[in-house]
Amino acid sequence: MQTLVVPLLGQLPTILNTSPSNSSWVVTITLLVGAVATPVAGRLGDMYGKRRMMIASTVPLIIGSAVAATATSLIPMIIGRGLQGLGVGIVPLAIALLRDVMPPERLGSSIALISSSLGIGGALGLPLAAAVTEYSNWRVLFWAAAVLVVIAAALLVLFVPEGGSEGPSGRFDMPGALLLSAGLVSLLLPVSKGASWGWTSGSTLGFFAAAVLLLLTWGWWELRATEPLVDLRVTARPQVLITNITTIAVGVGMYSVQLSIPQLMQLPKSLGYGLGQSMMAMGLWMAPAGIMMMLISPVGAKLSALRGPKTTLVTGALIMAIGYGLALPFMGSIWGLLAVNILYSSGVAFAYGALPALIMGAVPRSETAAANGFNTLMRSIGTAMSSAVIGAVLAQMSVSLGGHSIPTEKGFQAAFLIGSGVSLLAAAMALMIPIRRAVRGKPEGDVTASVPAAA
Repeated sequence: MQTLVVPLLGQLPTILNTSPSNSSWVVTITLLVGAVATPVAGRLGDMYGKRRMMIASTVPLIIGSAVAATATSLIPMIIGRGLQGLGVGIVPLAIALLRDVMPPERLGSSIALISSSLGIGGALGLPLAAAVTEYSNWRVLFWAAAVLVVIAAALLVLFVPEGGSEGPSGRFDMPGALLLSAGLVSLLLPVSKGASWGWTSGSTLGFFAAAVLLLLTWGWWELRATEPLVDLRVTARPQVLITNITTIAVGVGMYSVQLSIPQLMQLPKSLGYGLGQSMMAMGLWMAPAGIMMMLISPVGAKLSALRGPKTTLVTGALIMAIGYGLALPFMGSIWGLLAVNILYSSGVAFAYGALPALIMGAVPRSETAAANGFNTLMRSIGTAMSSAVIGAVLAQMSVSLGGHSIPTEKGFQAAFLIGSGVSLLAAAMALMIPIRRAVRGKPEGDVTASVPAAA
């Protein structure tokens, strides 16, 4: 779902008979809805059962894919993409469910693989979407997505056990959900649209001010609610707090490559720095990164088992920083960028596998889904910030060519330097994460149960 519409971005204004600025809502709406849905799905998973909520989350994915596939104008497409965003909570729910149903010796590798699926799906989805766009009708993309989700839903029903209570546990914090939703929309909307609105425009500044007010009000409410949507006292624990802050930096670093390398690969060679690849070829060059993430995630899990997830997170962030650094001398070579992308993706796999393990090592079992949902939200905020910053840098450092704005070589170099710097910052913050050691004999609900601790 992340990369489904990337090959269509240039065609969307024509397909939907709208302006380029309006067509960008096809991407923005999924980000906004996904950010809102993730913590809500996590809390509902802790209340009603994680497997049940995973199955429920496939319904809007299927409906949204069908609506988008039949869309002939902007509004139905936005509705369809918004419904697809409601399914984003499946990943943190799956990670949380693993803690309930997997044996301890397989928990680490399972967490690493499921968490890395956030990157694997995007990397593998890009060439598939590019192939369909180039050789078939764009509507096939959404029908294929609907079919895949139907298959996934059937597999969930047939093979995945329910890890928690079958009945509701506690009450849902509706005021907290509404306040958080309004606050996140007010924050992420100007972050994603600020470049087109203007960073100092009244709309941008007004939304940021509203975000501060709404999120402060939400925090005040959550601290007083008897059954909060997110237990801020738990998220304020140093291990959880610093992990979540580090997650934002990892999200920024992770998305910088996806915004820069595909563009660089497709720019014409006549510019002197473009690599002249077709959309299909670009997707194929990017695909090995997803395969590498799938292969490397068990290695990260073994490192976490030996040295703890903190070590794995630091290692992953440093590998990402090295990958960005190597992009500078290799950006003129397609094989060089392939190697850079594989190296960087290995770092992402390490980092993504370690983050949920760190969170689950510090929260009660009864709050696993909500805490993982909140951590996934931090990733979304990071990618939104990356989209805004890298997009603004490439737009600022560009030239006009044939009526189109083309990023310059220095623009791409700046994007790689930003990615490397943010990844180094993530590594430094990860070093500051305090780890609570597991103690033998603790009760079932203890926060350290079944999760490896760092040395």
